Amino acid sequence: MGTNIFKYKNDFHLEKGEVLKGLEIAYHTYGNLSPQKNNVVWICHALTANSDAMKWWPNLVGKGRYFDPEKYFIVCANVLGSCYGTTGPMSINPDTFKPYYQSFPDITIRDIVNTHQLLAEELNIERINFLIGGSLGGQQAMEWGIISPQMIENLIILAANTKASPWNIAFSESQRMAIKSDQTFDQNIPEGGQKGLAAARAIALLSYRNSKTYNLTQQEYIFNKSENFRVSEYQQYQGYKLTNRFNAYSFYVLTKVLDSHNIGRNREGIEEALSQIKAKTLLLGFSSDILFHASEVEFMKDYIPNSKYSEIDSLYGHDGFLIEGKKITNEIEKFYQ
Repeated sequence: MGTNIFKYKNDFHLEKGEVLKGLEIAYHTYGNLSPQKNNVVWICHALTANSDAMKWWPNLVGKGRYFDPEKYFIVCANVLGSCYGTTGPMSINPDTFKPYYQSFPDITIRDIVNTHQLLAEELNIERINFLIGGSLGGQQAMEWGIISPQMIENLIILAANTKASPWNIAFSESQRMAIKSDQTFDQNIPEGGQKGLAAARAIALLSYRNSKTYNLTQQEYIFNKSENFRVSEYQQYQGYKLTNRFNAYSFYVLTKVLDSHNIGRNREGIEEALSQIKAKTLLLGFSSDILFHASEVEFMKDYIPNSKYSEIDSLYGHDGFLIEGKKITNEIEKFYQ
């Protein structure tokens, strides 16, 4: 169950017109493909996750969980632009024989989905029983449901919208500003921009949670304290925690991927695009999500033909899609019984 690498040796044409001269995709699989090839679960991961879904989504993926590898053939592939084995800014540019760093081309959600379709073909997958993703993963799942409607049987979209909102882009731009303020980012070195990345992550965390979450979980134990606050330490810890496992150049690229999200682009609008989805679709919003408001998720139910919207009551904001495993499982079980 370790990381696998699929090597695609042909040119890969990106949505914005640039070309990658070959690419690699890191992925994990769990379980076995049935003889009928009808037990595939494909998991699309969020911004800074990797392809080991059993590790970062243990309440949904694993033995005894809803997506049990003893029942399903489960696939999760690392996204284009990441730093966990799939081609990204730290990969070697075949034209220069040096890492791309900031010269890595602009990519979109559609590019990511198109790379994963190459992997599906390599794995001899013709039909996906369940396609599921939250946040950036939900945006990928949505795109895939539109691009290949006959391939997807059941679609689960959590905490995602149909188009990046000005609010979403404002958060992303603030994070990129934090990264660019670190002068080492422009040095194009492996450790470049790491202090900026820590600040960017701290900004991002504000959008992943909300004021109620912070006010309940980060209360001070010492009433008369005037500095060195608990929540300050928490922000610092979360920021630098990411720098121990992620890369500023990939983070920069992937925030722009988030901004690129618009399922209606070159498809005669969002409503028309949603109408192309043929899968039985479960839409899950989270009551306290301030990044992708529950109303943005609910909007889709009027345009996806065979869909249901459910709202999960959660204290954890956008991160509810990672934390509320029991509630998510209950909604899946009710809809797909």
